[in-house]
Amino acid sequence: MEQRIGSKSQPLDAAAVNPAYIPGLTSPAKAEPKDAAVEEAASDEAASEEAVVEDAAPETPVAEKAPAEPEEEATSESDSDSEPEPEPDPDGPVFEASDRRASIKADHSGVHLRLDDQEAEFRWDEIGAVETESPRFGKRFTITVHTPDRRWYPIEIEATARARFKEWEDQLDAVLDAYFEDGEESAP
Repeated sequence: MEQRIGSKSQPLDAAAVNPAYIPGLTSPAKAEPKDAAVEEAASDEAASEEAVVEDAAPETPVAEKAPAEPEEEATSESDSDSEPEPEPDPDGPVFEASDRRASIKADHSGVHLRLDDQEAEFRWDEIGAVETESPRFGKRFTITVHTPDRRWYPIEIEATARARFKEWEDQLDAVLDAYFEDGEESAP
């Protein structure tokens, strides 16, 4: 019979002693200096551009100038398109409600929801329905925006008093009546 001299406890796994040790994971790659990474990327781009230019070398010098002109026109058109002109605010009804975390704004452009750092904007043509719900107890007013593709976006706003629920519903109804077009109205 063999006897061991020393501790009878089992050795600890390496992960218990060193949290960085987990079998199957590799260590993070060592960071290269930023200059080396930029130079390598620039050399790769230059090599690929040279290969493309050699493959598509035009036979006449007129062909070289023709593609350059449409590109310049396209960039000038895209510059003017990238800066949308602000829409003038009509004098129609606006609904706004907010608390410390959430807010909702419904106006001529659509519905804008915000919860903490998340935001969602819906134009009126993207909205299938807007639903409100007042709780029997408590002060959380729920507004849910439904889209035609069967998705919904609920937001709860805490009111200072339960009396605000009726006021908010009236204001939201006025905005929906002014801007939201039901499919029933367009039917003959």
